[in-house]
Amino acid sequence: MNKIDPKALFRLSVLGPLVSRERLERGELQSIVRELAAREYAIPGSQRRYLGQKTIEAWYYAWRHEGINGLSPKPRLDRGQSRLAPEAQAAIVAAKQANPRRSIRQIQHLLEASGTVAHDTLSRSSIHRLLQQQGLSRMTGSASELEEKRRFVAATANAIWYGDVMHGPKVPIGGRLAKAYLVTLFDDASRLVAHSAFCPGETALDIEGVLKQALLKRGIPRKLVVDNGAAYRAQTLQGICARLGIHLIHCRPYAPEGKGKLERWHRTCRNQFLSELDERHLTSLDDLNARLWAWLEQVYHRRPHAGLDGQTPLARYQQDLAQLRPLGPLAPQLDALFHHRVTRQVRKDGTVSYGGRFFEVPFELSGQRVHLVVDPHSETVVGVENEKGESLGQATPLDALANATRRRCKPASATAPAVTGVKDGPNVVELAHRAYYNLGEA
Repeated sequence: MNKIDPKALFRLSVLGPLVSRERLERGELQSIVRELAAREYAIPGSQRRYLGQKTIEAWYYAWRHEGINGLSPKPRLDRGQSRLAPEAQAAIVAAKQANPRRSIRQIQHLLEASGTVAHDTLSRSSIHRLLQQQGLSRMTGSASELEEKRRFVAATANAIWYGDVMHGPKVPIGGRLAKAYLVTLFDDASRLVAHSAFCPGETALDIEGVLKQALLKRGIPRKLVVDNGAAYRAQTLQGICARLGIHLIHCRPYAPEGKGKLERWHRTCRNQFLSELDERHLTSLDDLNARLWAWLEQVYHRRPHAGLDGQTPLARYQQDLAQLRPLGPLAPQLDALFHHRVTRQVRKDGTVSYGGRFFEVPFELSGQRVHLVVDPHSETVVGVENEKGESLGQATPLDALANATRRRCKPASATAPAVTGVKDGPNVVELAHRAYYNLGEA
């Protein structure tokens, strides 16, 4: 399975509000691009926090033409350099610093009108690259403008899922009392819980485990709306969504209203489930989850919901069964889609370590750096790949006892007859021997 470039995954996450739309109205593209450019991002490989409008727009069109492959970075030959004259560079930077709201087009017209550059000799892309290098490409705007918000509901089940984490009760985990975290995926149209589970943490691995079960139970959603936490921005989660055709959308920071229905469900869970929970029956995380799942299927999903005009979440979900997107042929590949890749150096004995255990890989890989294909939930290595995602063989748990009696492969030179000299042509050793002892020609 080909590895997706991390920068391509980041760019796809930025484009979430655009690529998740089936149709854009006139002028809506520029409006959304402006809003995306005003956000702050953790840009991979850069200390900058903002993206330019033209950059975002270019990514959008690249995604439309080539999909995720179009978002992989293509290095420029003149990267890190500006071919503009020093005088023009200084004038561009000064014009932007004097008025940060000046657009590239305005700067271009200003320099032409002032005679700094000749007409039609200064390209907008050159200005844009220079401003990016100087960290001046961001358009600033008023943060006090009133933002219009509208109540909405998805047209069909599985059109939009929301994902979030709620702090739960303390239960025995790993021999000690620790807090459990409720990870939930929630359907917008039906208010049905696609899957929910109490986990020992709120990591990307916990979220991926819940997502996998939700896919098996409910099929593939079209959009997944999550917050901006590090767990939801993990490359592994982004890669899974990209391969399944799920548009992963991150809510803006400090805007919880974007997942209002899920927040309301959290309140229902606290008031109706956690308040009724008898913790004397909880000896493990499994006990807690067993009661959660029973309550969901027997109570919550079958109780009339005020937001559904008295319909139950289960009945509303089943109303759209014919329109849902099932896993279908992807079902046998689901485990592989959730595998992680980690880099390891193969030891001289043909082993690698993962999760405190040793695994044997093809011996000819000794000394090489490889990507281990791992099942993070069972902490096992299932295979080895190269940088291109091509399989290099299987990985099996190390059996040191069996290796004590296993016949080893030896290099061909170990069984070949020894070479004691060169029969044909001059021999340096023999020539020196004859000259030293005056033996002459043999």
